[in-house]
Amino acid sequence: MGALVIDSTVLEPNHPQVVRVDMALRRWPYRLDGFTIALLSDFHYDRHFSVHPLNAAIGMVNALRPDLIALTGDFVSMNMLSKSDAAAAALAEPCAQLLGQLKAPHGLWAVLGNHDCFSDPVRVAGALHAQGIPVLENRSIPIERDGARFWLTGVGDVLAGTARLETALQPVPNSEATILLAHEPDYADYVAGHTQAVDLQLSGHSHGGQVRLPFLRPLYLPELARKYIAGQYRVGPLTLYTNRGLGTIGVPVRLNCPPEITLLTMRKSA
Repeated sequence: MGALVIDSTVLEPNHPQVVRVDMALRRWPYRLDGFTIALLSDFHYDRHFSVHPLNAAIGMVNALRPDLIALTGDFVSMNMLSKSDAAAAALAEPCAQLLGQLKAPHGLWAVLGNHDCFSDPVRVAGALHAQGIPVLENRSIPIERDGARFWLTGVGDVLAGTARLETALQPVPNSEATILLAHEPDYADYVAGHTQAVDLQLSGHSHGGQVRLPFLRPLYLPELARKYIAGQYRVGPLTLYTNRGLGTIGVPVRLNCPPEITLLTMRKSA
């Protein structure tokens, strides 16, 4: 029993795992074959617990030398028992300063999560911008290399009611590949049902369940993360990948669900 406690509170939560995924998309440009994206999510920064997997992840991600880094929200944690939004949002600056140590030639790009939006989205976004990390709030930007490009799209948080997918996609040509950053994975049902302009959705929010016991459903599954819990899914014409996150929420425990750094290698499918 003691070994289990040590593993779930000290060892597993503080040692991120690199998950490598070959991601083939029909509309992906041939010239960008092999383009790599590091996906990180759910940092839930605090000075005692979640800071440790984040510190460990920085060197690991930089050693992977990704072309682009995607950050899918929850940089801070709302204390549901506290009335102080300011106390939660104040941790955005130290979190962003650590994330600013990450390097990628095509930049770091973020969307906010529900905890960010329910604390102080302006302050969280401002902390990220100060470190050169743009927040894609219902907008799309082209990523170009070797005469080819794809579109990186981000939406506001779904639970906070600020996601505007149609607005975000307005500048995107129908023929070009699009990757969507959206904090909540179950938003994929809406994306797949309302547009075929998105090829791949990258999400977090679920923490992978955080505690996973054999033959049982994960113990921690927040709203809009109860269907697509972790890993890769096909949702109609859409491909979805849900990252397990780096930090923890509530009790700082992980069991059979280590923190995740996802390295996606993009390919053109047949």
